[in-house]
Amino acid sequence: MNRRTLLALAVGAALLASGCTGSKGSAKGADAEAPDDPSKVDGTITVLTHRTDLVQDGTMKKYAAEFNKTYPKVKVEFDGITDYEGEVKIRMNTENYGDVLMIPAVIEKKDYPKFFASLGGQAERSKKYRFTDYTAVGGKVYGQSPLGALPGFIYNKKVWREAGVTEWPTTPAEFLAGLKAIKSKTDAVPYYTNFKDGWPLSQWTGVRGSVSCDEQATTRWAEGNPWAEGGELRVADSLLYDIVHEGLVEKDPTTTNWEASKPKLAKGEIATMWLGSWAVIQMQGAAKQAGADPDDIGFMPFPAQKDGTFCAVTSPDYNQAVNVHSSHKSAARAWIDWFTDKSGYAEDNLALSPLKDAPLPDILKPYEEAGVKLLDLDDSKGAELKTIENQSEVGINKPDYRKELVDMARGARKGDPDDYLDGLGEKWTETQKSLGS
Repeated sequence: MNRRTLLALAVGAALLASGCTGSKGSAKGADAEAPDDPSKVDGTITVLTHRTDLVQDGTMKKYAAEFNKTYPKVKVEFDGITDYEGEVKIRMNTENYGDVLMIPAVIEKKDYPKFFASLGGQAERSKKYRFTDYTAVGGKVYGQSPLGALPGFIYNKKVWREAGVTEWPTTPAEFLAGLKAIKSKTDAVPYYTNFKDGWPLSQWTGVRGSVSCDEQATTRWAEGNPWAEGGELRVADSLLYDIVHEGLVEKDPTTTNWEASKPKLAKGEIATMWLGSWAVIQMQGAAKQAGADPDDIGFMPFPAQKDGTFCAVTSPDYNQAVNVHSSHKSAARAWIDWFTDKSGYAEDNLALSPLKDAPLPDILKPYEEAGVKLLDLDDSKGAELKTIENQSEVGINKPDYRKELVDMARGARKGDPDDYLDGLGEKWTETQKSLGS
């Protein structure tokens, strides 16, 4: 997962209100069967992708060459799209939206069978793969993410050690104490908000399930108030407020720069940022370019434990799907299966594999050693959660309300944080009532 993915997801949520009218004559309920004999699979398929960087540098072409060793009669062509959400949304008003594509965030989950061919039953696929319920409708799975990520704090281990903090904080109060030690004992900015770019603030919603250590967290959010006392967004947003209010961030959040923040963290000018495991490889790359030590890049879970154990939630990147109108469904299905199982894409990105029996990437070995519990959230209420978010206009996956919270914390606007968070909860629960949730 990269910055482009995150921006696309945010755009997709905003686009939902305008909706997709749907393609003509959709083959509802069509399946894309897994091919039995690779030598009999043929055709030319177009793969739509948001990873324009990998198309441009030839990486995707290399994957296709490896794929052809197993499927020699299939020609794979790539269409890298910069404004992925915006452009693909338009294309999906026709039948011509590639053979394989990443499912846009704008598409309602209930509509997946109109646009995508089934990859099989969830009960069977869930034995092998993570994230199956994110695209499951009526017991069938319509997409598969080739990699996953975990939320967490990217941090410079050297800076934290210099501040005298060698153990992961287990509570928000301990975390704040660690940042204060960094401020007093080092020259580093303890925490960097990435306020100006905005989208990193939406990453705080990734605490879902990590604070409660509950795989049913999505259901609880859809049916309850995540800003209630002790609620996960209450805990996370309160911590963000306190970090800013205590002066533990950059001097002027309105001048932050995402790209510039990477080498600064790598060199120890910034100590900490809340992002996700997907960002580690980018920070390590920035360290190499800056002549710093990539091993200084660390990754820690949210400072909360249940029964003495940290928890972290796995989440999928974009899910690949087969266009229900494709004339080469077998070839398209072959590509998805191979890319998920055999390409090494997850390993290449130091990401969590969608294969349940795969080992953790090296960047997550500290999680394994510390006994961090990895949770695969039940997303059966994911569609309801998105509906509540959109209709309440709270925007848990957008940066707006957290920008207001940060402004409040730094004195750029008036307001009481508790009253503000209570107000978000009221909007949320009122929307639930209006929807009959």
